[in-house]
Amino acid sequence: MVIELLSVFIALLACFYASYSDIKRGIIPNRLTFPVIGLGLLLNGARALMESDPWIFIYTAIFTAGIFALGYILWRMGAWAGGDVKLFTAVTSLLPFQPSLVSYSFLGTAFPVTASYPFPLTVIINSILALLPFLLVYVFFIIYTSRRHLMDEFMEPLRQYRTSMVLALVITSAVTLTFIITDFLPFQIIVLSLILVYLLTMVISRLPPRVKAVIVSVIIVYSLYTNFELTVSGVVILWVSITVIQLIRKLLTSITREALQDTMGVDELKEGMILASTLYRKGDEYYFDDSSLLDRFRTAARTGDVSALTYRGEPVVSAMAAGLREEEIETLRDLVSRGRIKDEFRIRRGMPFAPAIFIGLLVSLLIGDLAMILFRLFDIIF
Repeated sequence: MVIELLSVFIALLACFYASYSDIKRGIIPNRLTFPVIGLGLLLNGARALMESDPWIFIYTAIFTAGIFALGYILWRMGAWAGGDVKLFTAVTSLLPFQPSLVSYSFLGTAFPVTASYPFPLTVIINSILALLPFLLVYVFFIIYTSRRHLMDEFMEPLRQYRTSMVLALVITSAVTLTFIITDFLPFQIIVLSLILVYLLTMVISRLPPRVKAVIVSVIIVYSLYTNFELTVSGVVILWVSITVIQLIRKLLTSITREALQDTMGVDELKEGMILASTLYRKGDEYYFDDSSLLDRFRTAARTGDVSALTYRGEPVVSAMAAGLREEEIETLRDLVSRGRIKDEFRIRRGMPFAPAIFIGLLVSLLIGDLAMILFRLFDIIF
């Protein structure tokens, strides 16, 4: 028990320091992760001896090697940075099993919720799920401190409160009509109701303004008459939700792109910097392409050229999380000197992942596996 508590304390302390270092300097130092990996193996080796159970150390070694192998593959694919891989490996060496730190019950469910797979995978899943809220906070912090000109664009959904209210009223009307229609059906299927709400919302939204105003007004008055409190609360909740979703959408699209990118010349590039988009070559043409799969689908539908879906050209310099290598910088410098590309590169700021790992570890220890909780909620709802 003492070794387990010590391992938890060291894991939390290591993740906290890694988070500070990742935010402050953009790196997770090897002088932190390598000693912690060794210390984790040593502690679990001592635990195996104390409990006369060699499988504790064997499983620790297997899980540690497995998480490192998984991380290495993701690093090679450009999904994770090297420091993130080593930090996950360090946490695994310390906590290969779910620690018995807390135990409580809420709404008849025992917490922390455990999964059938190893605890380190729970930490990884929770860290990935924790990345979105951390990203929102991090981007907002950058906007507020150093990119104040982006604040106006971010606040745009708040200025469009009337449009959001109209959409909330339209959706409420669609929901009311759905209830009326499904009352006449001999069966009730929630998926069918959701599809009907979506279709009715689309139809009402595309009506001429005056016709739409009349129809929505009549339906809302009927809804207020039948259930005043539910209608008012529903409209308010929808209005707030639409506004929040639009704010989040702004943060995750254009705002994030501007806040987390800088423009640099080739002489300013350094090893480890991450390009915002991959450089491709098609024949004698060199170009950067940051189009998403959805963008390519739209292009293919518009032009009829389906090759755009599968082939964008030969990758010359990638935008992987591992960052630029020295030879890739030389390639870019050569292309600039020959006039093949502009001396202007969009560089992505490294998104600090260590804070998400720290949050994911805390959630894993105190609440459990978020994926399992979501699956249980899904089963209850559907």
